[in-house]
Amino acid sequence: MTIAAILEGKAPDIVSVEAGTLVREAVALLAERKIGALPVLEGERVVGIISERDVIYCLASDGAAMLDWPVSRVMTAPAITIEPKVGVLVALSQMTKRRIRHLPVVEGARLTGFVSIGDLVAYRINRIEQEAEAMRAYIQSA
Repeated sequence: MTIAAILEGKAPDIVSVEAGTLVREAVALLAERKIGALPVLEGERVVGIISERDVIYCLASDGAAMLDWPVSRVMTAPAITIEPKVGVLVALSQMTKRRIRHLPVVEGARLTGFVSIGDLVAYRINRIEQEAEAMRAYIQSA
């Protein structure tokens, strides 16, 4: 199964910020939406990701003044991205290998979605449960 299948089950709106957005505004958006990361855009192009980790590490090293910096000073860049046609297991493997929890989904240079490791794991668990149920039904009908 592909990342495109994951995106079909998600709300179509993608919460993101521009590179010039103040960190305090991005933090407020993270808290308001109860999410862990935001893709950072310049126009339609993904230039980075700002995550809870980015904020915490920078806050610890630079103090509260960093809240008035632009997101571009704090974000992780360049962003690791994925295309919709990539398989879920490939995406999970990439996230595990790179120790990341979020992937912007891009077609060309345009952001088309955003998936978290939670999205992918939930999808895999659902698929495994469906396969197990199909196997039980098959065994019971034999």
